[in-house]
Amino acid sequence: MSTKKTIEAIIAPPPPHMVGDGFRVHNFFPNSRLIDQQRMSPFFMLDYNAKVDFSPRKEPRGVGVHPHAGFETVTIAYHGKIAHHDSAGNSGIIGEGDVQWMTAGSGLLHKEYHEKEFSKNGGAFQMVQLWVNLPAKFKKTKPKYQEITNSMMGRYNLPDDKGVVEIIAGEFKGVKGAASTFTPLHAFNARLKKEASLEFNFPKNYNTCALVIEGSIKVNEENVPADHFVLFKNDGENFSIDATDDTVILILSGEPIDEPVVAYGPFVMNTWEEIEQAVNDVNSGKYGVLEG
Repeated sequence: MSTKKTIEAIIAPPPPHMVGDGFRVHNFFPNSRLIDQQRMSPFFMLDYNAKVDFSPRKEPRGVGVHPHAGFETVTIAYHGKIAHHDSAGNSGIIGEGDVQWMTAGSGLLHKEYHEKEFSKNGGAFQMVQLWVNLPAKFKKTKPKYQEITNSMMGRYNLPDDKGVVEIIAGEFKGVKGAASTFTPLHAFNARLKKEASLEFNFPKNYNTCALVIEGSIKVNEENVPADHFVLFKNDGENFSIDATDDTVILILSGEPIDEPVVAYGPFVMNTWEEIEQAVNDVNSGKYGVLEG
């Protein structure tokens, strides 16, 4: 018989900071006093750009050329459009409801910025960027992208048109997600109508959290308003969500990677020697060239 997964903390959005000039983010982990760089493994970082209006601008805002290695970046768009380009010549655009899953692996240079037409018109912008760690045996995997449009995601429809769970990765009630992952994990967007209820069930040892993107909910009877983060204890398997408004919730759960983590800037490795090697690789041009 499964037991209830209890809440460890409900965390209000930390003060925002700018990443480049295009992303105004609240960092929920790993910088929280409750959440160090191992606590949410395999998820390493969660930056949340709460909904904000950007004014029209001819030159797109964003983040200039920078390297990544040793992990994956997962960008989830809720409002606005994001474009990217990398040193291998890959490029793409994701819009509302879409996901870009980039495996940095052995290393690459990339840049990400507001899509040209969105930038010209301005408007509401809201997104999540998640960093997913790679186990040591996959740190040097070849870089790749998974462009996951909303229509590609697995969908579990609630009875009576009460909402839908979009399965980005993993599985929910027998419906599988679109993303391929290197370790077992689940990533869902639950879009629930007011008064809808839903139960989630994950293994006890999986690190699990939820972020309220829109609206407000009750989790195990505790109120959680918009833009707040729910951290669960590893003491049970299931929890319930009741929508007190029309709501969108990002739900993450994954099997921890039981390995040392050493992070420095845009690199997530297992040792300082690997960090030093990554810095040397960038400086020697092994990640290629990308114009700013």
